[in-house]
Amino acid sequence: MSNGRKTRGRIAGGRATITVKGEYTGFARSEFEYPIPVSDAEEMLRTMCDDRVLEKTRHYVLHGGLTWEIDVYEGLLEGVAIAEVELDQADRGLDLPDWVGSEVTGNTWYRKITMLEEKTAERREKLGSLLAGGVSGPGFSAVQHSGIRLRR
Repeated sequence: MSNGRKTRGRIAGGRATITVKGEYTGFARSEFEYPIPVSDAEEMLRTMCDDRVLEKTRHYVLHGGLTWEIDVYEGLLEGVAIAEVELDQADRGLDLPDWVGSEVTGNTWYRKITMLEEKTAERREKLGSLLAGGVSGPGFSAVQHSGIRLRR
């Protein structure tokens, strides 16, 4: 959604949650997360998310007294890695680690929905080209993207 409000279902580590995220005010927004039965989350993901289910491995790295979350995507967004850190104050200074790429906070291209829509369009275009050329199977290549997004 263009206003930034969304809900997210997640299954990780044998537990499931549903998160409701409010509209952005600058780089900050309200989030409410609640545990739900894993079977409910599986049903939601299977029946309500179409092809918008993302798979990732999350790594936690301590740097400068903060815990960074590095998400390495698989499946549709294979090749994408995003490092995020949650700040306790919106105006807090931050020492960026040497291993981060560009700062992409506020860059709408790095929103998951934008990347997902682009990858889906690329797949459809590639499949259409392959089918028009008489090739029987898709051969998609991964695109490398990396960046840092700050959650304030």
